[in-house]
Parts: sequence; C-alpha cells; structure tokens
Amino acid sequence: MALLEVNDLHIGLQTQRGPAEAVRGIGFSLERGETLGIVGESGCGKSITVQSLMGLLPASAKVTGSIRFDGQELVGASERTLCDIRGNRIGMIFQEPMTALNPVHTIVRQVGEPLRLHRGLSQADARKEVLALLDRVGIPDAASRLDAYPHQFSGGQRQRIGIAMALACGPDLLIADEPTTALDVTIQKQILELIRSLVAERGMALILISHDLGVIAHTVSKMLVMYGGSVVESGPTAAVFAARAHPYTQGLFAARPVLGAPRGGRLATIRGSVPELVDMPPGCPFAGRCSHAVDACVTTRPPATWLPHDHAVRCIRLDEIVPEGVAA
Repeated sequence: MALLEVNDLHIGLQTQRGPAEAVRGIGFSLERGETLGIVGESGCGKSITVQSLMGLLPASAKVTGSIRFDGQELVGASERTLCDIRGNRIGMIFQEPMTALNPVHTIVRQVGEPLRLHRGLSQADARKEVLALLDRVGIPDAASRLDAYPHQFSGGQRQRIGIAMALACGPDLLIADEPTTALDVTIQKQILELIRSLVAERGMALILISHDLGVIAHTVSKMLVMYGGSVVESGPTAAVFAARAHPYTQGLFAARPVLGAPRGGRLATIRGSVPELVDMPPGCPFAGRCSHAVDACVTTRPPATWLPHDHAVRCIRLDEIVPEGVAA
C-alpha cells in the first residue's frame, strides 16, 4: 500500500466571479521514501493541492475525490483527525519563512510546540529536542539563540528553523512548498542540500514544489507538470526531461536561460497569459495558449496517453506533436 494515494481530486473555490475549479481531477501516488516534484506557473494549482493534503484549505472550499494517507481517508476527515496528522506524520515547509513563523513567540516555543502536542514532551525535554534540531539544520550557536525571535535571524536561518519545525516529530511525508523562493542562490543550494540529506537520512517521502526545473532535476525521482488545476504531464523525472511531450512542458523548457547563448538575445516565452479559474475551458486548460490547438482541444478533456517508462501525457494531438521516437 502506497503511503499517499490521491485519486480524482477536485477542489472548488468561491471567487468574486462565482465558483471555480482550482484543481480538476488530478491523481498521483507516493511510496515511502519516494520523492515527487510539482512544477508549473503561479496559479496552476500546485500549492492548493498540497494544502488539501494538510486540511489547510479555506472553509468555503469544496473538495471531492480521495486523499488516502497510509490507508486513512482525509477528504471529509474531522478537524481532530487532521490535527493529529499535521505537524506529526505530515510536515510542511512553507514558502515564506517570515510569515510562517509567529513574530511574537520565541523559536524554542514554536519549534517545540509539535513536540509537546504530539509527543507529550515536557517543556524541558522539548527544549533539548529543539536544540538538537537547530544544530542539525545548521543554526550557528543554537544554544544561545533558543529564546530569540524570528526577526533576529537571517532569511536563510529562518527557513532552516522552518525545516526544523517541519521535522520535529519525524514525519512520514515532508512537503516543501517552494522553500527557496525568498533566498539568494548560495543559500538556496544549502537549503536544498539540507532537505535532500534529511529526506535520505530519515527515509521520508518528499513532495517538492518549485518553479526551477534545475532543482526538480536534481532533487526528485518523479514529477507532475500542472497547468490550470490539471496534471498535463507526469512520470519519472528523467523520462519527462528526456522526452517532454506536452506543448506546455515544451514551453517551460524552452523558456529556460541557456549557458552560452548570445548576449542580448530574448528568451522564448509562452504566448498569452494564464486565464482566470472561471475562464478555464472545459477541455484542455492550455488550449487558449497552445499553437497546436484545434477546436476539439477546447471542448474535449484529454485522457492520459502512456508513453514508455510510466510517462503520461494529456494531449489529444500527441501523435502530431510528440518528439520523434517518444511514442515508440
């Protein structure tokens, strides 16, 4: 049995223009110790998908489908059930550490909270565990900084504290929602190496959300490409990188800066912009921006086409646009 199984997940939200589907029937599974990356433009449904795993959606959100974590159904689960899992068996590293940490509470109190709630540790024992966690994630002189506040740390240190908090109870699944967005390149590398080493060391499953295809290539074993609340391409990371088949995936890769390119040249772009949720077509969500689209793309929901190496693509024009030899 997989650690996490998501099937036909739909998430509806109320917008100023009426109800809209933010996630449209996605599915994936994750085994213990596996690593999964989710990529796509802002607004494609990445963050709301992982928030649904934690039960962190707005109260007005409507969720259908199935999310089974270690055999337990989370869709429709009580708040008490979700509280028992959050911060305990599922840990999450949020995108912006300054907003994820409470500015009026000390670090030892915040990192130690899941240890007291889920493991029943005393304040003194929790303090010892927090010190060990801060040492492990590389906070310098941690012993003298336990009673400091978030604003007294740098951005990179705050993100390390967020990682320590997510790891406090030794979760089975770690979710990292763009954990390096607010950090400079040097700190980004350190944080990603830290996450990789901790996942390998503790045998956790990992879901990593990132805009950076290079990060995905070097961090996760399989990936989902999302657009408009749908998964348009998925599979082992090596297979997707070697034979990107969906026009949206091809557009993402074409837009990457290339070493050695002539100075002053313009990067390739995907024409148009992401439509609002209420304006998504009933068929392929990428139809309005795709140069290969025909009328049927707007009205027909594309089924998954399976390529070699468990590589799935949702495009009804795959035969016309797939790179030569991929579908062999």
